[in-house]
Amino acid sequence: MDEGFWQRRWARNEIGFHLNEVNPFLRRHWPGLRLTEGARVLVPLCGKSLDMAWLAEQGFAVLGVELSERAVEDFFTEQGLEADISVKGGFKVYRAGALEIRCGDFFALSHNEVADCQGLYDRAALIALPADMRQHYVEHLANILAPSCQGLLITLDYEQEQMSGPPFAVSDAEVRQSLSSRWEIELLERANVLDGNWKFLQRGLTRLEESCYRLGVRS
Repeated sequence: MDEGFWQRRWARNEIGFHLNEVNPFLRRHWPGLRLTEGARVLVPLCGKSLDMAWLAEQGFAVLGVELSERAVEDFFTEQGLEADISVKGGFKVYRAGALEIRCGDFFALSHNEVADCQGLYDRAALIALPADMRQHYVEHLANILAPSCQGLLITLDYEQEQMSGPPFAVSDAEVRQSLSSRWEIELLERANVLDGNWKFLQRGLTRLEESCYRLGVRS
C-alpha cells in the first residue's frame, strides 16, 4: 500500500472509514486517562475525524497528521474554521486555535515535533496499515513519543481471509505483542459491531469486533 492508494480513496470520496459522529469509545474512556487540561494529543492518520474537534472541545491541543490534503481542507471547512497555513519541514501545517493538522507522511514525523505530546489517540491508524507497515508504525511511535505519553487505541478484528483490508484485522494478541514493550495495555471494552455495519456484512464477514485499549505509562 502506497501514498497513491489513500490519495485515490479521498479523491473518489471512498471514505467509508470516516465516522459522522464522535467515536463512543472516545467519549466513554478518554476522561479516564486524566490528562491535564491543555495537554497536546497526537492523532496519527487522522483524516477529517470529528474526534479531533471533540478533543479540542474538551480542552486539549490536538496534533493530527494526515497524508491527504483534501481530508485536511475538508476538516477545517466542515468545522467552519479558517486555518492559518504554513510549511514546516516536509509538512504543510494547518492551524486554527487548539487544532493543528500536519499534512504529509506520518513516518517523516520526528521526536522533536511530538516530544511534548502527553496523549495519543489512534482510531484509524493501526488498522489502516498492512502487517509489515503496522510493525514499522509501532516502532516509529516508540521512537518519537516521550515515555510519559499515554492514550487510547481502537482496533477492529475479524477473519482476515474473509476480506482484504483496509481496515485490516488486528487481534488482541497482536496488540499485546507489538505494543507491550512500550506501554501497559488494558482492554477497556470490546463490542460485536457486525450487525450495525452492513458494508462489512455485504463483504462476507461473519465476525467483527471493535476493541478499545488504554495505553498506559510503563512503571
